[in-house]
Amino acid sequence: MLHCRDDVLFLTKQLVNIESIVNSDGEKEISQAIYMLLSSFPYFIEKPKQIIKQQTIADEQERYNILAFVKGTKNKSDKTVILMGHMDTVGIDDYNHLKDKACQPAELMEALKQEKLPAAVEDHLNSGDYLFGRGVLDMKSGVASHLYLLKYYSEHPEELEGNLLVVIECDEEDGSHGILSALKELKHLKEEHGFDYTAAINADFVSPRYEGDENRYIYKGTVGKLLPSFFITGAETHVGSCFEGIDPNFIAAELTKQISYNPDLCNEAFGETTVPPVSLKQTDLKPTYTVQTALSAYVYYNFFIHSWSPKEVLEKLKDQAEIAFTNALTEFNKKYKQFSLASGQPYMDIPWKARVLTYEEMNQLLIEENGTDYIDHMTQFKEQLLLDKELDTRMYAARVVEEAWKWMGDRSPAIILFYSSLYSPRIEVTGKDEKEENLIASLEQAISDIQPHYEYPIATKNFFPYISDMSFVALSDDEAGIQAVSSNNPSWGTKHYVNYQDIRDINVPVINIGPYGFDAHKQFERMELKYSLEVVPNLTNNVIQNLLSKA
Repeated sequence: MLHCRDDVLFLTKQLVNIESIVNSDGEKEISQAIYMLLSSFPYFIEKPKQIIKQQTIADEQERYNILAFVKGTKNKSDKTVILMGHMDTVGIDDYNHLKDKACQPAELMEALKQEKLPAAVEDHLNSGDYLFGRGVLDMKSGVASHLYLLKYYSEHPEELEGNLLVVIECDEEDGSHGILSALKELKHLKEEHGFDYTAAINADFVSPRYEGDENRYIYKGTVGKLLPSFFITGAETHVGSCFEGIDPNFIAAELTKQISYNPDLCNEAFGETTVPPVSLKQTDLKPTYTVQTALSAYVYYNFFIHSWSPKEVLEKLKDQAEIAFTNALTEFNKKYKQFSLASGQPYMDIPWKARVLTYEEMNQLLIEENGTDYIDHMTQFKEQLLLDKELDTRMYAARVVEEAWKWMGDRSPAIILFYSSLYSPRIEVTGKDEKEENLIASLEQAISDIQPHYEYPIATKNFFPYISDMSFVALSDDEAGIQAVSSNNPSWGTKHYVNYQDIRDINVPVINIGPYGFDAHKQFERMELKYSLEVVPNLTNNVIQNLLSKA
């Protein structure tokens, strides 16, 4: 067992003290701090080219990844284990009047003692078993564990059979520019040094899955995440004649009722089930107040997957949207009849029918009808839209659909379904090839070795349940699944692009062994010291040794 607690705690605090909120200058600051730290290690003083500070590619922000590797001398081997983790955090506004202490654990914990806290938080604060602060759990203690192991093997390369490569990436909390850029460097190192990437170990946080859950989880593979989005058009009318048109917000409300929290949209695989989708935004697209109903509305949903492809999700959601649209029209008709009866005004049959198209279907239709006129117009429109730096990829995509809709010959009410953000691919690690078999066996052996030294159960599950950069080191989707993403994302190739071939070129099985705690992304973020500072580094080290010693 490595006696690593004090060293990992020291590194954790050093990292937490740097406010590295995503999309801020703090990301540059922390990357430089990590680079300078590694540059001070004797091993890297002798081998400075084995540390790389890499600026992200095609990124509106200036920020950097740090990559570093140690070549073992125990036995010459090309086998290489990747340790990965992110240096950025979410913001600190949730700390309210304590935000100036959010990145100072000692000061924060002292201040929290004067606050009225939930009972569980107060117990943890007073126990001495937890460290509080932004990033302690997600995931600077995990990064500290990796840095400790890198330092250890830089001092003891004779104990390493093969190579250890650490990737500390930026921008995990937003657009994953960090890991997507790092893939280029990983491919370059593979070619230059002949690295055979055998496995990747991420160190993102783990938490209880339910009240009273005492398991400390290790995850093989990860959940996938999509952002299915819906542009909804109605029939505009004056609010004084509301039944002469149909409000797209009315259709949007029925759509959210149909999709949000719908257990039929949970994806089960290997005995594990995703949480259902839930709305992340619902709005109309009226720029100002008028007494007309809106022309269009926009809504998007978080959508987790274990085994479904992006193509299958589109098919399922198209069905759900048709159900919702039909229900909305039925309810509208019912209310209209009731109003006509009550007011004595004549009732007229409504002229609309449920109509749902994917963006790909609409775009293809418009190309067939309008040819190069439409293509050239949309190309120029997208380029002009890029000048508006206030638009994120989600609103950019909505504006593209809104503009394309103007070219439709039939502009009766409709729902257009598309993707408006990054697809984080699902990854299955099931033992389907030799590398996966070796990783699973190495993990099982590590748990068997370490469990006697820790009081709580260490359990494995198949899918890491949160979004992470694990999604970008392997690919379980086929070409048709990925094509459904690119063909149905209106910002693809302009505001947004992912080279999925880079992922295929690395394609390494990945697990997550990360710090344990509570309330990541919340004001009481905290990590349990013993598991995070002692068990995690030793479990990770044990897996490394098991993997590299296999014939």
